[in-house]
Amino acid sequence: MLSYIVKRLLLMIPTLLVISILVFVIIQLPPGDYLESHIAELQSQGESVDQDKIKFLRQEYGLDKPFHEQYFIWAIGMLQGDLGYSFEYDLPVREVVGNRMFLTIMISVVTIIFTWVIAFPIGIYSATHQYSWGDYGLSFLGFIGLATPNFLLALVMLYLANVYFGTSIGGLMAPQYIDQPWSWGKLQSVLEHLWIPVIVIGTSGTAGMIRRLRANLLDELQKQYVTTARAKGMKESKLVRKYPLRMALNFFIADIGSLLPSVISGAEITAVVLSLPTTGPMLLNALQSQDMYLAGSFLMFLAMLTVIGVLISDLLLAAIDPRIRLQGEVAK
Repeated sequence: MLSYIVKRLLLMIPTLLVISILVFVIIQLPPGDYLESHIAELQSQGESVDQDKIKFLRQEYGLDKPFHEQYFIWAIGMLQGDLGYSFEYDLPVREVVGNRMFLTIMISVVTIIFTWVIAFPIGIYSATHQYSWGDYGLSFLGFIGLATPNFLLALVMLYLANVYFGTSIGGLMAPQYIDQPWSWGKLQSVLEHLWIPVIVIGTSGTAGMIRRLRANLLDELQKQYVTTARAKGMKESKLVRKYPLRMALNFFIADIGSLLPSVISGAEITAVVLSLPTTGPMLLNALQSQDMYLAGSFLMFLAMLTVIGVLISDLLLAAIDPRIRLQGEVAK
């Protein structure tokens, strides 16, 4: 086990190196850079441009250097903990991301808990009561959840929250608490607004998880070891909990690789519709404005979380499912 973990950790180094090169290349593919986009925007508004200031900024941030030099400056800075400088926000990347990270993690964690709490009992019930009226009804609701676009559900929830509950439309807190230090009133305002994005983001994920859990559990319930356990007189509730359910959870654990980065990135489109101050819209704006240090550093952070999440899921799968071997040897 230890040798496997060490081998996987060493493999992360070239993996992240290749990802960093691809990220930097893709961000630099559009013509021009942030300063050129900023100049074009100012000129379109009829404002004058100080060419000496633009030249100074280009030299200050290394935008006048060749591509490979810009990459090495960025990569070495990340290794030293310097994520670079955001041109659009006029702040270090660390401060820009840090201001939004807490709210993003809070929304994502609550959404994950909401998804699991709803999906697990419904998925188990649908599988153990196949073709019953309850199964048909819950399956129908699940299909509606999968078919409804998140942005459409977000608009409906905003209207209902404003009309029936008096909650201000958009955002994650009342306007008077924006950019204010944390207090009991601000926390209450966040909790008042939190249920809307949690339901909107969690609906499609819950519906999809119910269908996957039902399918996996039905597949396990039809296997011979379940028939043998029933023939020996094992109670149905204990049987489902001890064997088939444990095997059906493999896909939940395998999803950890994508779960960790999604906790940080959040639902981008939904966040834009709901005007949430999370990292998703920040990343979209950084890519649109070619704010390369902000976009590149954040994408690398997501890549690192993905690689770590895949390693964690592999280790948990090997620990939970005896059919899985880390080294790939045949079980005897």
